[in-house]
Amino acid sequence: MDLIDAIKAIDKPHEDDILNRLYTTWGENIDPSNLLKEYPRPQFVRDSYINLNGYWEYLFAPVNSRDELPSRMEGNILVPFSPEAILSGVEKKLLPDQLLWYKKNLPCITRKSATSRILLHFGAVDQFADVFVNDSLVGSHSGGYLPFTIDITDFLFFKEDKLNTSDNTIYLRVRDTSDSSYHSRGKQTLKRGGMYYTAQSGIWQTVWIEEVPEIYVREIKIHPGADLHSVTIEVATNKKANVTVKIPGHELVKSPDSDIHPGTTFSGDWSFSSDTYPTIGVDHSAVAPSYYSFKFKIETPHLWSPEDPYLYPIQILCEQDHVSSYFAMRSFEVKYDDRGKSRFFLNGRPYFLMGVLDQGYWPDGLYTAPSDDALIYDITEMKRLHFNMMRKHIKVESARWYYHCDRLGMIVWQDMVSGGSSYAKPVVSYLPTLFPKVFGRMSDGPAYYKTFSRGSAEGRREWLDEMQNTIRYLYNVPSIATWVLFNEGWGQFNAASATIMAKELDKTRPVDQASGWFDEGSGDFRSVHNYFRPLSVENDPNGRAFVISEYGGYTCHIDGHSSVDRVYGYKKYDTLDELGVAYYNLINADLKPLIPKGLAGAVYTQVSDVEEEVNGLMTYDRKITKINPDIDPNMTKRINS
Repeated sequence: MDLIDAIKAIDKPHEDDILNRLYTTWGENIDPSNLLKEYPRPQFVRDSYINLNGYWEYLFAPVNSRDELPSRMEGNILVPFSPEAILSGVEKKLLPDQLLWYKKNLPCITRKSATSRILLHFGAVDQFADVFVNDSLVGSHSGGYLPFTIDITDFLFFKEDKLNTSDNTIYLRVRDTSDSSYHSRGKQTLKRGGMYYTAQSGIWQTVWIEEVPEIYVREIKIHPGADLHSVTIEVATNKKANVTVKIPGHELVKSPDSDIHPGTTFSGDWSFSSDTYPTIGVDHSAVAPSYYSFKFKIETPHLWSPEDPYLYPIQILCEQDHVSSYFAMRSFEVKYDDRGKSRFFLNGRPYFLMGVLDQGYWPDGLYTAPSDDALIYDITEMKRLHFNMMRKHIKVESARWYYHCDRLGMIVWQDMVSGGSSYAKPVVSYLPTLFPKVFGRMSDGPAYYKTFSRGSAEGRREWLDEMQNTIRYLYNVPSIATWVLFNEGWGQFNAASATIMAKELDKTRPVDQASGWFDEGSGDFRSVHNYFRPLSVENDPNGRAFVISEYGGYTCHIDGHSSVDRVYGYKKYDTLDELGVAYYNLINADLKPLIPKGLAGAVYTQVSDVEEEVNGLMTYDRKITKINPDIDPNMTKRINS
């Protein structure tokens, strides 16, 4: 173990740093009038769509002003970029004792029928949001990573024809405690430095409106059969209806009498804020959802894989409503291969996961990619570097990122977002990193809740709710192969019971219970992080597959493409040639020989630099890829001579 490198890798806050103003190519060419206009929800598409991205008004105010709608605003903010982001045009931090107000005058909406409903969608708002239409509070939402929907029809002003809206205004009130409380915040911190990054807040995904008929589809759930010869599609509607589902070569119709009681596998309508946070003035007894199940046999399935990412289209018709979606035929599991090694299996065959860690941060947009092409670039560049899996790290991404993974062929390991109070880093990070066999085996049960920053019972309940809603939200995504519940002990608690809960919600995917250390012995993987010791394989007594879920982290600072001159990472290289040789040797001499010994997968750190953490395969601005995927192995001799 390289103790010097390990000691250098202890992260420290550097909140007084002024970060270099880095822009991606997409950020440099941004068009505020045509910002992230792609349909934001590719697995649930309608032809009715009004994008509200662009300039809104904003105001920072004290928390004690929360009961009053603001009479004035202080400037314009480019939504959906957080006020802390360069591209927002604001570049101001929202503190825990402040409110952030948004205001948007809605365009005129002409609906097709006087009975149609108008739905307002937020892709994500960090962290607590109250939504007002005109002078009325219409809904609230907590949690900064999941979408929510509000039916705002009854609060809009209409002209006499009841078809055209007139002079409507949205206000949004936001509060964000960041890392000053136990709420989920991922890697955000008010005192950025090392492996923790600039906190962001407010709206950070697309805001949009759609019209739906009086009877409409609220949610779908897609279950590819374990035999890979069938698919079940469940549909939730807001009222009883005739429902038709079409896939290539098949069509099924259900009548209103076919309504079924939702099983435990189909939650239904979780994204509507009214389901958890009551929407004022709406009679929910009048919109009780109905459920329908459709099963299709597929005799010769075209299976999905990173090498052949085939997607089947779906058409759903419900009275006057029409929804387009897609699915893939694939299966993910962990079981023994013919040599008795526990492996990850794709479509019934052993498949080695060549993974890369993806923080989902951008220098100009923070959590928000500056364009759809930027999302695509990260995925295609990682495929070019011979990766077949990306671990989305401590963040839930926009729906379009998952869509691009689906269609381009990139397996996803999805982390849950970490929370908890202030972390005791020596206990949960530094000592386990250096001595995992000694300090990485602590129980995460009640006696250690405070040690793991989980002393709040409310905080524990909140995380469990968010974990379940994350699985519900992303259940249909074909490319997601594994749920990662906890990372390096950050806010970890009762991981074994959380694994059971996740398995009850989704029996079709493996679970990585505890990535790094503090393994509780359940889940489908023995999942270790190894930055400072020779890579090796451990035999798991519980028969789980062994993965190195983080390794590498090789750093190379490139002037003009880094946020600061300081270097944070796990092993430093001064030139791209030196980095290239080290990376080549790590992959080919150290990692690949472990595959026949039982290594099921590995996740290299990381896709790109993030602020002072310059261990990316690309620079933070995505303008330089540091690694040549076809590096000449003879370069080693030239550099060492």
